[in-house]
Order: sequence, then structure tokens, then C-alpha cells
Amino acid sequence: MSTPAPRPSVLFVCVHNAGRSQMGAAFLNHLGGDQIEVRSAGSAPADAVNPAVVNAMAEVGIDISAATPKVLTTEAVQSSDVVITMGCGDACPVFPGKRYLDWQLDDPAGQSVDAVRPIRDEIEQRVRGLLAELGIPTAA
Repeated sequence: MSTPAPRPSVLFVCVHNAGRSQMGAAFLNHLGGDQIEVRSAGSAPADAVNPAVVNAMAEVGIDISAATPKVLTTEAVQSSDVVITMGCGDACPVFPGKRYLDWQLDDPAGQSVDAVRPIRDEIEQRVRGLLAELGIPTAA
């Protein structure tokens, strides 16, 4: 009996704004299902996700109202297969040989749902591209 291949682990890091990392993690969980391990990290565990981000994600059927980002640690980075920084690459620990992707994105903090929608849609497109690159079929 063969052992199943380990699930790839992806860490979304956004030190200054929890909304971007939470959107990325939520889309990856939603589209990748249980085929991938998803984590996100912000600057502090008490960071709340912007209500405009929560509402923009609810529009596409994803509830992140109870999502709380974890504190960014070197262990979280080191134990992830792919680390996606979202506008804060300089604040993320770097380990040789690890795969990093830097997704430069606008900052949705303090903006309306109308302003968050294009950021949400761009993150969804990038997540779909990442899943295709990893060979993981999308659930939706």
C-alpha cells in the first residue's frame, strides 16, 4: 500500500494588512479543497480583517468573518513549500532554496467594498494560476 504524497503547504504573508493574506488563503482553501495546506500570517494575532474585505469575499460565497491571521514566525516560513508575500517581502524571513512569490497588490485597508473588488478578483486569478502550476484541479 503506497503512502499518499504530502499536500503542498502554502503560506500567505502580509505583515501590514491582514485582508490581502486572508483573501489569498480563503481562495486557496475554497478552490484547492483538501489537496493543499493553507496558512496565512499577519503582523499580530489580534489583527482583524477589514469589514470591506469580509463583505467583498461574501459576495463570491466565501466567509472569512471569523478568520484571524497568525503571527508571522520563521518556523511558519521554514515549514512551508511556497511562501507568497503580498507587498511586504522585505519583512519576511528568507531561507535559501525556498520558493517565494511576491504578489505586489494594492492595499484594501480602509477602503469600500467597491475598491476591494478588483483586488479580490486579482487575487482569485493568481490563486487559480498557482493551483494550475501545482497541478491541483480547482473545486469551483
